[in-house]
Amino acid sequence: MTARIALVTGGTGGIGSAIVKRLAALGHKVASNYRDEAKARTWQAHMQSQGVDAAIVPGDVSSPETAEKLVHGVEKQLGPIDILINNAGITRDTTFHKMSALQWQEVINTNLNSCFNVTRPVIEGMRNRKWGRIIQISSINGQKGQYGQANYAASKAGMHGFTISLAQENAKFGITVNTVSPGYVATEMVMAVPEDVRNKIAAQIPIGRLGEPDEIAYAVAFFVNDEARWITGANLAINGGQYMGW
Repeated sequence: MTARIALVTGGTGGIGSAIVKRLAALGHKVASNYRDEAKARTWQAHMQSQGVDAAIVPGDVSSPETAEKLVHGVEKQLGPIDILINNAGITRDTTFHKMSALQWQEVINTNLNSCFNVTRPVIEGMRNRKWGRIIQISSINGQKGQYGQANYAASKAGMHGFTISLAQENAKFGITVNTVSPGYVATEMVMAVPEDVRNKIAAQIPIGRLGEPDEIAYAVAFFVNDEARWITGANLAINGGQYMGW
């Protein structure tokens, strides 16, 4: 596989870290954004201790201006971005009748608007070079919905709508655009949930356990591969059989 430059938004989180490691193992140069420099430096040092040399660049992906600066910062450090993983995401859970406009806007801005904010500055370069991989990390709850997550489910469903339109527009330029929709994954955030609650979640999954971050990263690597060049506009659901939609 040809070595490429990859940007993973939200790369310092559980799934993001696994994606960064996987792409680096394939020989790509990988960068992630950060908002908290101290935490990012600690993460970078931890990755280096595992043999992963990941660049970090400041940037709030919910803002078009700072997202553009992020892209320029990555390209200044590493070179033109050929692989973009739109992974950044947050939750602000509550039932809709109690949801504030701020809770709605924060989730939509970070999870969905960020796809525009980060992809827009890289798409022209990909089109000019006639090669690109863009992958959205959506969610099982973007497919089936979830009580108390109208904002999150809407943002994650919107990511795939973005995927299938962008895929059509850019297929002839050698750019593939796909979505990965994880189910419940054993990240640090999920593992902080009380064990009895986690057991109830696992009981709803036919395979009988939570997913592992590296299992999501494997799917991302599959789409990034040169041999996946005829796969575009697809959604790969990885949820242990919890939701089996078309």
